[in-house]
Amino acid sequence: MSLHKLSVRAADLNDADECSRIEAYVRDTEGGTPFHLPQWLKAVEEGCGQKAHMLLGERAGTLRGVLPLTEMHSPLFGRALVSSGFAVGGGALVSNPANANAMVEAAWQLAQRLSCPEVELRGGALPKGWARREGVYAGFSKELAEDEEAQLQAIPRKLRAEIRKGLKNDLEITAGTSERDRADHYTVYATSVRNLGTPVFPRSLFDAMLDRFGDGADILTARHKGKAVASVLSFYFGGTVMPFWGGGLFEARDLRANDVLYYALMNHARERACTRFDFGRSKIRTGPYNHKKNWGFKPEPLVYAGKVADGAAPREMNPNSPKYRLQVALWQRLPLPIANRIGPWIAKGLG
Repeated sequence: MSLHKLSVRAADLNDADECSRIEAYVRDTEGGTPFHLPQWLKAVEEGCGQKAHMLLGERAGTLRGVLPLTEMHSPLFGRALVSSGFAVGGGALVSNPANANAMVEAAWQLAQRLSCPEVELRGGALPKGWARREGVYAGFSKELAEDEEAQLQAIPRKLRAEIRKGLKNDLEITAGTSERDRADHYTVYATSVRNLGTPVFPRSLFDAMLDRFGDGADILTARHKGKAVASVLSFYFGGTVMPFWGGGLFEARDLRANDVLYYALMNHARERACTRFDFGRSKIRTGPYNHKKNWGFKPEPLVYAGKVADGAAPREMNPNSPKYRLQVALWQRLPLPIANRIGPWIAKGLG
């Protein structure tokens, strides 16, 4: 047994050396994700105004765990401490699972000091005694094939035929982070989520992510006759590509632009030395869930955990909830300029 007890403290995210130390730990520890990095937390803070926190677990001066936290505040959806905000993952990243409880207990104490009635952990080492939240989301990931043709053959036959049709539609695929890439991506993404009936995140979030992650993120865009019709912002971490914020215009469907775009991303990621494609999470038994299965990805149930103060209720932000059915229908009919003006104010509290 170690003579040194795990100590938990708040990280100084304005200290470059401290952040470098955290990043090295995340990259070297099994289960580390981009959502555990200081870059993620700071980008959320800069882009959406939600304060970043990071707890460090140390033993005898050696880093043994990190817990990234976003202090979410929304006039509409309340307050919560989330690991990690605007992410599909997070939670306690620890060298030894036995350290998880000390980390999350410190998070709960921080939440009480910040007047946050809820702590939400999106994966990571699950603490004892916290409510498990499962049966809602599934993740999708698989290995990339060895080359472009093998990648195409790895896609189920029906979808492979659609991609072959799309490849004949004179689509131009570009990758980059220039102002044109960013502007086109935001136009496509904002239109896509409005059509789905949900508010769009502020463009400042995407800009902050691209600026903070540098070579670890980029945008792939499919254009037809010069017009962007599909686009996705992706992260590259530990040999895995993670398409994260993507969408397509109505005309993308007839052009098969979305499917061509993701096939192109697989090949682009391989050129960047990636070996795995993480298609992200989807709510079980929804259209996106079924679409990812059609790509040949096997759903992997995701288990989260949470704790809520006595007398409080967990935040409810699922757009598929009957509670929001009318709001979704109304949002789908909003003119795009109005949706893009109001949406970021609402969405910056949805992380």
